[in-house]
Amino acid sequence: MAKRTRTRGVTRQEAEEAVRTLLRWAGEDPTREGLRDTPARVVNAYRDWFAGYSVDPREYLRRTFEEVAGYDEMVVLRDIAFESHCEHHMAPIIGRAHVGYLPTNKVVGISKLARVVDGYARRFQVQEKLTAEIAACINDVLKPRGVGVVIDAVHQCMTTRGVHKRGVSMVTSKMLGAFREDARTRAEFLRFIDITGAGANA
Repeated sequence: MAKRTRTRGVTRQEAEEAVRTLLRWAGEDPTREGLRDTPARVVNAYRDWFAGYSVDPREYLRRTFEEVAGYDEMVVLRDIAFESHCEHHMAPIIGRAHVGYLPTNKVVGISKLARVVDGYARRFQVQEKLTAEIAACINDVLKPRGVGVVIDAVHQCMTTRGVHKRGVSMVTSKMLGAFREDARTRAEFLRFIDITGAGANA
């Protein structure tokens, strides 16, 4: 998958002016002292929040290790904290991802799994798509016997607007290969991540 162009022809000046327009629409005066530097700060924040558009998460998994002394059992990285943004309301999604896979003859550095999560999370998202993208990336690059991804997240578009329901998290999962076909493998993964005792902690 090719990297996506972040700006799509939009200049920084245009981006800052868009923020000023929203401030005026909200009833504010963008020229007052407290808001004078806000457009620049928002644009800087967007560069951080949406850094995922400038990376290809698959590249994180290209370097693997084969000297694992024959290890072929499940590898699980749980409680990967992430921040994303809802593509419907541009509101934060804050949660944790749990990732597991059954290696064939190679493994990947565990920090790379966390980077894959961040690479997709730092884009406008819906949680279902985010879950599927992470699983597909690991499956396509590492070619493991199976992949499992579970995400538990709080959506600020639900807690701070609309129904205003706090203390509610959404759980999604994507199981591929042995994680989907073998109930015992799936149960082992869910036991490892202990999703019932976890939480988004957002």
